[in-house]
Amino acid sequence: MQQVTTEWLKGIESLKEVPDQQLQWLIDNSRHYILNDGDYLFEKDQPISGTHVLVSGRVRLYYTQNGVRRELVNMLSREITGYLPYSRGKIAQLYGDAVGNTQIMTFPIEKSLEMIKNHFELTQALVHVMSNRVRESTALLQQNEKMMALGKLSAGLAHELNNPAASIVRNASSLKQHLLAQPEMFARLVAVHMDVNKVSTVKEKITHIFENKSKVKLTLRQRNQLGDELADWFDEHEIENGYDMAENFVEQGFETADLDAIYQCMDQKTVSPVFGWIHDTLISEKMVADIHDASQRIANLITSIKTFTHMDRGADRQFAHIDTGIRNTLTMLNHKIKANNIIVTEEYDTNLPEVKMLVGELNQVWTNLIDNAVDAMEEHGKGHLHIRTRQDREFAEITITDDGPGIPHDVQSRIFDPFFTTKEMGKGTGMGLEVVQRIVKQQHHGSIKVHSEPGHTEFIICIPVNID
Repeated sequence: MQQVTTEWLKGIESLKEVPDQQLQWLIDNSRHYILNDGDYLFEKDQPISGTHVLVSGRVRLYYTQNGVRRELVNMLSREITGYLPYSRGKIAQLYGDAVGNTQIMTFPIEKSLEMIKNHFELTQALVHVMSNRVRESTALLQQNEKMMALGKLSAGLAHELNNPAASIVRNASSLKQHLLAQPEMFARLVAVHMDVNKVSTVKEKITHIFENKSKVKLTLRQRNQLGDELADWFDEHEIENGYDMAENFVEQGFETADLDAIYQCMDQKTVSPVFGWIHDTLISEKMVADIHDASQRIANLITSIKTFTHMDRGADRQFAHIDTGIRNTLTMLNHKIKANNIIVTEEYDTNLPEVKMLVGELNQVWTNLIDNAVDAMEEHGKGHLHIRTRQDREFAEITITDDGPGIPHDVQSRIFDPFFTTKEMGKGTGMGLEVVQRIVKQQHHGSIKVHSEPGHTEFIICIPVNID
């Protein structure tokens, strides 16, 4: 076992200014021992035995999430962990086990009061270690919070992008197969001998129908009834594949009166090829429209992503509409909202002026609050999310309300505290609402309040319209 001396302890940056006699007192009052590979230095939810100095070897820190082991960092020789002076935490929050044979020097927690009373410099040095540890832990948990948020958004975006992308691929493939059949249709059509004037009349009537159809949304019963009427009309007029064509004509808003108007311009020999050509044109138009709509959905989603992340602008404050950020946030979380059967009511004040803000930071606020609200309603598999904005003198007031189970009264005063969370392990780090409060209060000089009872939780955010 390696001997620990005052000179060896001074090799630790935090202890290099501590007087030798205090370091010797620390050595004399500590327990020196070896941990074998896999032995625990401390275990989660168990009391901390003291202040640990790693003399040699390595200690691995980790936690478990959904039964999976998640490693954080490895502590090496001359690092200090465990209980530190003035720390309120006396229960381990993580697991720490030895990797290989590891030598430890542990100063027992029972002697901490004596150290604080009689050894000022040593106490001061260990308090400095604690402040560094808090800063590092905060940074680590904030990074974990961001990664969890990114994971949620990524999952939702993957789903939102997959649907229109799959639609484009499917329709493009069908359109390709459809176009391969066009030569046959062309051959049938050119074999038709129609008067030039009648051709123009048919073209004008079809164009008129396309331009003037309101495409009224029909009920399933109305669609079926109209489909039967058109199928019967095709059958009565001896038109090939009439039953198969009827559904597509219904989709495009045709009625029997429209078919009569076109039929009057043709004789029986030309009617099947011409209606077949119209049907093929309708199919092509529908496929192209579906591809256009799916492409537009992808374009709109990408625009929302750019605006949400604010990646095409600078990081300075600028005037922007509050509701734009909220709408983009709802787009980003749309998959999760739909998956949990959440009804969203948006009530925006159209007269609310633009607010001078850090757009990207406020988007983090909307993301955390809306995501928390959806999580709260997830238990019942449905819910109602109500978002409202209005102007209150020189402030923009944003209210986000859900009908989830509410926040227990005994913890409402702590929800903005760092690391406090009511979520189960793996679902939250306790940094989300702390970040919300910091962005609203410190960066925007605003305020945030919460009112909660079972069935009604309301967050009210007030932000100055113009921050100097």
